[in-house]
This record gives sequence, C-alpha cells and structure tokens, in this order.
Amino acid sequence: MVTVRPGRERGHIDHGWLDTRHTFSFGDYHDPAHMGFGPLRAINEDVIAPGAGFARHAHHDMEIVTWVLEGELQHRDSLGNESIIRRGRLQRLTAGTGIEHSVGNASDKLPVRLLQAWLRPDRPGLTPGYESRHLPLPERRNRLRLAASADGADGSLQWHQDARLWLAELGPDVTVEHQLAPGRRAWLQVTGGRVAVNAVGLAAGDGAAIEGVARIDLAADGECALLLFDLP
Repeated sequence: MVTVRPGRERGHIDHGWLDTRHTFSFGDYHDPAHMGFGPLRAINEDVIAPGAGFARHAHHDMEIVTWVLEGELQHRDSLGNESIIRRGRLQRLTAGTGIEHSVGNASDKLPVRLLQAWLRPDRPGLTPGYESRHLPLPERRNRLRLAASADGADGSLQWHQDARLWLAELGPDVTVEHQLAPGRRAWLQVTGGRVAVNAVGLAAGDGAAIEGVARIDLAADGECALLLFDLP
C-alpha cells in the first residue's frame, strides 16, 4: 500500500529568513495525523536566506541527517566540527546525551535549500558524534545509492537505528527497484521532478508511506531526485 503525503499539504511557515515545510509535526506546526513514521520523526525542507541561519542551539537523543539540495550550508558544533556542506554531501549528527550546533547559509548572495531528516535512535544516552561524506552524482545516477545505515555498509554514514537511507537521481524513463524484507516499511521523499512508486505518481515535495509490499518500483517521469528510507 502506498499512502501519499502531498507536498502542498505539509506544514508551511515563512519566517522571512527561513521558509520551511514540515512533512511531520515539528516546532510550531502540529498535526496529530502526522507525527512521524516508525523511527522517522521529522522531514523538513528548508530554504535559508543569504547570510541567515539558526543560532547555536541544543539537541539530544536524535539522529539528524542533512542533505543540501542547492547552495552551501555552514555547520559548527560543540564537538569542534566546522564545515561547509554543499550539494552531494550528506551530514549525520548524533545528538545523544547532548550537542549544541549552529547552522547557516554560507553565502551572503544566494539562498540554500536543504532537506533534513530526524530519526529516533535505537537507544538513549549515546555519545554525541558527527560524520559527513561526499556522495558523487555518478554513484546515485540511475541507481539507489546507500547513504546511511546501522553498519556503515558500502561506505554509507553510520547512524544508530535499524534503518537505511538510499539516494537516487533518475533520468527519463529509468526504473529502479528496492526489495523490502518482511516486516519492513519505507518512506519515499521526492526532492525534484516526478516519479511513480508502484504506479502511484508523486511530484517534488510529495512523500509516501509504503507498507505491506515486498518490492518497490520507482519509475522516473523525466528527471527526478528522491530519498528512500527503509525502516523497521
């Protein structure tokens, strides 16, 4: 079964410096019908204005991954990490017992657009950690590229949850498939273009819960880009 979460129905808040859309309840947006999906707690699509950003703030007991879609994002944290995240680089932050960080647009001329996903870890009280990795376009062009996993397989980032994140950018008429093990489910988030998941059409901004199937077929309708979460 494929249950679509239309992008136009996401929570939308425009703060001026930040234009944000929430797939699930988050911050000032609350919708009891959309509180997460399995361990997936948040999927936020943010556009941060030039020179703006989030001041230093704290998180705990959450796995946070950030995928930049356009522009450049600056990150600083209380572990001493400082980086500029560009398109094609995935960042993982384990908040664990507590971490502080600031996030901002590294450019004073162009906006930055990013997708950020939050997952509950498999246990509380983890040691905070940081990791980032470049995932070149050829590795995710017309195929699903494993980007995050519990065991760090195939050069993926390692997070603390029995979940796998796959990234793909598909060309016109390309179809890829993903097998779901018994008892598993998936969430698909489309970040660009159009794609059909098991013959159900989705467009940029749309998400979909996928349950009760053994195989997921992803058929591109023109150029498209997506994230696929394989979840317990």
